[in-house]
Amino acid sequence: MDNQRLILFIVFSFSLLLLWEAWQDKHAPAPTVPTAASTPAGSAAPTPSQALNAPAAAPGQGGLAKGARALVETDVLRAVIDANGGDLRQLQLLAYRESEDKNQTFTLFEDSRTRPYLAQSGLIGKNLPTHRSVFELNPGTYRLAGGAARLEIPLVWNDPATGVRVEKTYIFKRGSYQVAVRTRVVNGGTQPVELTPYFQFTRHGQAPRGESFFIHTYTGPVFYTDAKKFQKVAFTDIQDGKTEFEKTASNGWVGMIQHHFVSAWLPEGSVKREYYTRALGDGLYSAGVILAEGMLAPGQQKTFTVPLYAGPQVQTVLEKTAPGLELARDYGWLTPLAYPIFWSLEKIERIVGNWGWAIIILTIFLKLALYPLSAAGYKSMAKMKKLTPRLQQLKETYGDDRAKLHQAMAEMYKTEKINPLGGCLPILIQIPVFIALYWVLLAAVEMRGAPWLGWITDLTAPDPWFILPIVMGITSILQVKLNPQPMDPMQAKIMMIMPVAFTVMFVFFPAGLVLYWVVNNILSIAQQWAINKQVEGGGKPAGKA
Repeated sequence: MDNQRLILFIVFSFSLLLLWEAWQDKHAPAPTVPTAASTPAGSAAPTPSQALNAPAAAPGQGGLAKGARALVETDVLRAVIDANGGDLRQLQLLAYRESEDKNQTFTLFEDSRTRPYLAQSGLIGKNLPTHRSVFELNPGTYRLAGGAARLEIPLVWNDPATGVRVEKTYIFKRGSYQVAVRTRVVNGGTQPVELTPYFQFTRHGQAPRGESFFIHTYTGPVFYTDAKKFQKVAFTDIQDGKTEFEKTASNGWVGMIQHHFVSAWLPEGSVKREYYTRALGDGLYSAGVILAEGMLAPGQQKTFTVPLYAGPQVQTVLEKTAPGLELARDYGWLTPLAYPIFWSLEKIERIVGNWGWAIIILTIFLKLALYPLSAAGYKSMAKMKKLTPRLQQLKETYGDDRAKLHQAMAEMYKTEKINPLGGCLPILIQIPVFIALYWVLLAAVEMRGAPWLGWITDLTAPDPWFILPIVMGITSILQVKLNPQPMDPMQAKIMMIMPVAFTVMFVFFPAGLVLYWVVNNILSIAQQWAINKQVEGGGKPAGKA
């Protein structure tokens, strides 16, 4: 297999893998499991039975019970808190727009009947409030005043029979996607109270709105601990009871990620944690953490605060918020390579002030850095192309006698000092770089809504006029023409069909990805054309050691 076919084969296989993952995600069977499913692992305190008893409830398709509500508005968020459970029921990120409708503000949390996604918290134990309990809440609109740095929304729950009082307070800060949930428990009774608070997300198992069939990204629960680091737990694994993640630790956090956004409960300190997942039925799942806050004696009180981050996967913000939270921006197995690529892309954008031009400049830099490697591959292809007429004569001479044909071809390669696979290694070395850049461009929420020029007003959305995909297709065909044509007519047809297939696929790809591919194709064509001319003219090819 020559180098060009190798490149196209790898890229085409990678694209097919994305399509297969997307198809599985779209056509996975609807969950039919009952309300009790995946159970957390055992631990001394709290116990698995406690985890099952309290955090089990979640909204079904019948919808969520609604009580008194507080509408909260800051400079970056619009939220709705419900007295039922003290849940954070809705959350809009004011700086972002929906993928399907650019006129609509992006909604992360919502309590719709079909796509519920909310943040919940409560206390495990008899006669303690869970996310099903009704709190006292002063309804109305709470706005962050012009000079205020923070805004507090208090909720209160009382049990006259036991004398226990629980105060849950949401604390919003200016310019921040982090919301602190402060819980104060007052034991006014005569019996000690064991404090085992839990914090969880309940979410439908569907991909976010507007995600293209051709672009598949992970959506679902994630966990982080110092020992196991970043761990994904797919909805399908929760449903099947096949979850594998560290369930007890004294550090870490639990989150829910989707394309460009993440929500995460971030317990502080070294308090003991128990992580869990649940399949709730009706296509709903929960993931959360239980904390061991100890015993509260009669007449005493205790306050603990757990931050909640719910916002965009901005690299610098995630790094400053909590250890390991930057891994929520998932680059897969190429993360070590993707980080320096994004760092470079971000530095370029700060200079030029435009993400589109930053993509172009970075692509040029990468092409220059990999020039010697790619030149070796193009040199091999150029020599093979020069031999194409002679190889065709050998095929006509030996006909169907493949053994003699291959022997004659081997002799020709030896005489001409050509290794038909000589350029494969350099090409293979480049592939991880380009795939890493692909994931960087796909994951960069910084480009969401960012324009390039003219008709490209959002680099994370498909090209509305299909100009970039068409240019990409044309340049791909030119690349095929510059390479040696396969002697097999069927292979030759496939080589011409693949660029057309790519063009159709790239119509649905984000414009930033297509822009990168177009620039890379143009640079490759220029380099390959120059090397072809040098080889055909008998000169020393560029990039030769």
